[in-house]
Amino acid sequence: MVVHVLSVGSNSGYYLWAMAIEVQTDEYFMRQALMEAEKAYEEGEIPVGVVVVCAGRIIARAHNLTERLNDVTAHAEMQAITAAADFLGGKYLNQCTMYVSLEPCIMCAGAIAWAQVGRLVFGAYDHKKGYTTVSEAILHPKTELTSGLFGTESADLLKRFFAERR
Repeated sequence: MVVHVLSVGSNSGYYLWAMAIEVQTDEYFMRQALMEAEKAYEEGEIPVGVVVVCAGRIIARAHNLTERLNDVTAHAEMQAITAAADFLGGKYLNQCTMYVSLEPCIMCAGAIAWAQVGRLVFGAYDHKKGYTTVSEAILHPKTELTSGLFGTESADLLKRFFAERR
């Protein structure tokens, strides 16, 4: 939602300056994560994107880099956790929300738990390698979870990626 106030002038010298207030929602931040997933797609990486938000501000963005770095641990979530912790100057992200286009794998869910991410929001479920195939108890007990946000869009991007490579 964007609120605009138009600039108004008067003879008395008082002015109300134009301003725009943008209220960011889960949908806004998930769209940002999907933009990261699109970057991964364009680079030939499995299209998974992440943004980490703290106090209403994106503090980290990442997408998969496993092919570029030749590193099976270079998942988007791992890259984002490292960047967010560096930004904050500490290893705990308990005041942060992580938005991921795809359900995290077991490795990433473990890292999310160790980082004590305050809230996790993901799009598409990963029915083969997602952490919920093993146990939702992997996450930190205080982590709030929202799933399925833009799940269709996330799943469609992944399907398109793999269809082009088979």
